Amino acid sequence: MVEQQGASEDARARTSQVPYTAAPPAAVYITYYTDPLCSWSWAFEPQWRRLRYEFADQLHWANRMGGLIANWQQYNDPLNDISRPVQMGPQWFQVRTLSGMPIEERIWFEDPPTSSYPACIAVKAAERQGRTLGEIYLRRLREAVMIEQRNIARREVLIELAQELCSLDKAFDFSQFERDLDDPATVAAFRSDLQDARYREIGRFPALIITAPSRPGILIVGYRPYAVLRKALMHIAPALQVVRPQRTVVEYVAFWGRVTVREVAEAFDLEIAAAVQALEAAVATGDLIEQDVFFSATSCPEEQAPAHREHG
Repeated sequence: MVEQQGASEDARARTSQVPYTAAPPAAVYITYYTDPLCSWSWAFEPQWRRLRYEFADQLHWANRMGGLIANWQQYNDPLNDISRPVQMGPQWFQVRTLSGMPIEERIWFEDPPTSSYPACIAVKAAERQGRTLGEIYLRRLREAVMIEQRNIARREVLIELAQELCSLDKAFDFSQFERDLDDPATVAAFRSDLQDARYREIGRFPALIITAPSRPGILIVGYRPYAVLRKALMHIAPALQVVRPQRTVVEYVAFWGRVTVREVAEAFDLEIAAAVQALEAAVATGDLIEQDVFFSATSCPEEQAPAHREHG
């Protein structure tokens, strides 16, 4: 399993009750093949978040863990000339340069993860408490390894991140997560994901299979511009419409909990400099908080912003 370069949730995602037009539920089905250690999947977050935001409950989606790195004895990516951990660093540098998403490659020189399998299994453990909690935990894993240089191959790190999620989202049961992490059924769920990817001959990430009733599916492999996703949706479901257009930067940030500059730039079709200006203006008025490479809402009253729960 290898990462794919294309052609070209804060641990708790929240909503500020952004209004949107009612739509038929689950008009399109998306199976997303990814991996917590996949840098191109991290780079793809701006497009993936925008798609889910705009089309809301017209989309039914599910994650499949692809098992990018079983171990370094078996891993080999001839396309990118990567067979050792130290060679992954330049790849991550390239991802940052080409995508604009923040990413810190020093982990591959200082404390390289030995496998992505433990993190994949941890995602499946979190998913046993609901698909949305699994997605939130996956996002937190990505942030931890891509930005904070935390080695998500280590069990203690996986536990720490689960504890963080528990403190932010009361729906997440940490004790259950610990039990599920060691449950053979969780490992079996991960193996099922691996078998599904292999059956469909998906060996590069990110990859999406987009389907709709009575229509043949479309496979999109690799990091792709948002326009490619929109074109695929229109091909699968021509009547599909944006039901939740972006209104303000503050609303978009509050919906997801926290975002990067690149994610706002993608959502509003802005250049990076313009996105920075918009975000900093919101910080200046006290509507947003800047934290390292992230921006988050300053307040999210429970009655106005319950924990974000996407349809799936």
